Amino acid sequence: MFSKRSDGVKVKGLDAVTKAAPFFMPTRLGATNYCTEQVRCEPMDEFISRQRKLGNNYTYTHIMLTSLVRLLYLRPKLNYFVNHNVIYEHKDITICMVVKKKLADDGEDVDLKFHFTGRESLEEVKNYVDSTIEKHIAPDSVYGTTDTAGALGKMPNWLFRLALKFVRWLDRHNMMPKSLIEDSCFHCSAFLTNLKSIKIDAIHHHLYEFGNCSLFVAMGKEKMAPVVEKNKELKLGKVMNLGITMDERVADGFYFAKSLRLWKDMFANPDCLLESMPDDGSKKMTIKKRKKAKKSKVKKTKVKKDKTVITLKKQQIKEEKEKLKEEKEREKEEKKLLKFERKLERAERKNKKVAE
Repeated sequence: MFSKRSDGVKVKGLDAVTKAAPFFMPTRLGATNYCTEQVRCEPMDEFISRQRKLGNNYTYTHIMLTSLVRLLYLRPKLNYFVNHNVIYEHKDITICMVVKKKLADDGEDVDLKFHFTGRESLEEVKNYVDSTIEKHIAPDSVYGTTDTAGALGKMPNWLFRLALKFVRWLDRHNMMPKSLIEDSCFHCSAFLTNLKSIKIDAIHHHLYEFGNCSLFVAMGKEKMAPVVEKNKELKLGKVMNLGITMDERVADGFYFAKSLRLWKDMFANPDCLLESMPDDGSKKMTIKKRKKAKKSKVKKTKVKKDKTVITLKKQQIKEEKEKLKEEKEREKEEKKLLKFERKLERAERKNKKVAE
């Protein structure tokens, strides 16, 4: 009914195929693609250890959130969504996460919503996220999403069903109030779930038909697995799986593939996240690969030996060899002489016996 939304702007100038995709695939679930990406943990571990020595306590979640925000900023099509067969772009970058107040079966789930511009540095994201989580995991705190859901949940089933149908109709026709969109965890750029915190591997989560989330990322628990190095050598490495679910109507496969490569480069070089993106609107980020410290090699100085010394040593060795040779010949002659004398003695004895 209305083309303007409080959380998005209609995308203009689309090609015919992209514009027609929402009509051929009217539901978000019918346009979902699933992907598993394996990320090496060693560069992140080295970065976290190095920063900890400087007094900065970063975690995998901080790196994941910052890199995801930076990716959505650099690759704007990933921040698109489809509503009523029309493609929109989010006005900001919004990430949703579910946080449990306590790790127990009866622990309350809190759906937190974080708003970003996309230019934030790792430190800015960490401070904002940590303070928000600390504020809303307190036992007596009530987050807006939980409060709204609690109010709707108190309704009788028939009234609750009618209320949700009405809310869906409002959302479909871009008439949903801004306050209700803010309280909804289904209206966001991306949904991130940290399954590493509950010690299980990544899953492929579905996209919700309600709302406008076009990207769902699940972080798995890190583990040891066989990996192939650049020199084609097979070895054991520490890896983490990412379960990625995306709406294919917002971009083509080439765009998604290029985005994934850029994202993996960020994980391999987390230092690029320490700096904020420039405020001039430029969306180019140079990822400088950290050079490994080379071991200092001590140069061996060649000592020039005097030629006369070398010749004297050679002469001495030659003379010693000749002396040994002479001694061996003398011993040989002495043995021969001794053998001849013994023969003479035997002959004389025989002669004496004959004469007797």
